[in-house]
Amino acid sequence: MRVAHALASQSLPTYSNKFSRKDFTLPQLFACLVLREHQKETYRGVEALLHDAEHWCRDIGMTKVPDHNTLCRAFHALGLGRRAPRLLDVLAQWFAIAKQLGETVAIDSSCYDTHHRSRHYEQRRRHFASRGKRSAAVNASNASNTRRSRSARRTPKLATVADTRTHLLLAARPRIGMSADYRDFEPLLFDAWRRVPGRRLRTVLADAGYDSESNHRIARRDMRVRSLIKTGSGRPTQKLPTTPYRRLMHRQLAGSQKNKPYGQRAQAETVASMMKRNLGDALRSRSPRGRRHELLLRSITHDVML
Repeated sequence: MRVAHALASQSLPTYSNKFSRKDFTLPQLFACLVLREHQKETYRGVEALLHDAEHWCRDIGMTKVPDHNTLCRAFHALGLGRRAPRLLDVLAQWFAIAKQLGETVAIDSSCYDTHHRSRHYEQRRRHFASRGKRSAAVNASNASNTRRSRSARRTPKLATVADTRTHLLLAARPRIGMSADYRDFEPLLFDAWRRVPGRRLRTVLADAGYDSESNHRIARRDMRVRSLIKTGSGRPTQKLPTTPYRRLMHRQLAGSQKNKPYGQRAQAETVASMMKRNLGDALRSRSPRGRRHELLLRSITHDVML
């Protein structure tokens, strides 16, 4: 909470509005929300936790514990959609001052559940629903496919750029729906590139979901960053890529990449695994906007934990 409060004090205004009641500052409420994500609690759960540990509140200057309604309103009043970049800027500055940042980043995306029911449970339900008579099976299959397509359109997805040396998230881009990854490459890489001091970012690693000749040109020509992106997106074919950078990737990244630069791309998957194990793989928010903000808050919490 102390780290989150110090971060927010440098990044957020004291109050969200000049007409605020002034019972709590925005950095204090932000620290409570980070604690909620860290403990994987509900609003009522973190309120009870703070009542049991009031010295935590005193450490960040609060004289009383905010109730669950205050915390819920604070989550929406934070406006993380526009304020998260500033928070990530300060976090990157802290790591740069400590000389911890490396010169290689890895880009990857990961999906999150909208509830706490596992994907395996959903798959088994569809499997048993398709048993029985043929007509019933066809109807059940069509219904399950409709449910699956509907859930795919609502699936939260988080694309991140992670420093392979420290596992720090330098950029995060949440979205709702199972869309293509390659569109996120340019904004993610630009945010990471400007946050590494002295423009010392040298290499970016990505999987085949980001395979695009234009992405190579953006990285290599515009930002002077060496891009290593696995080929193979689109329809499977035995033909070689026709564009120069993708053909180069097809040749350079063939075979095992153990003990080679591209082998560090697995660090992005490590970061996704860390976030889901430490902070959970299901979201609590119900609206698309709330889910995007929750993913941003979870990304910042991961960096605060580091």
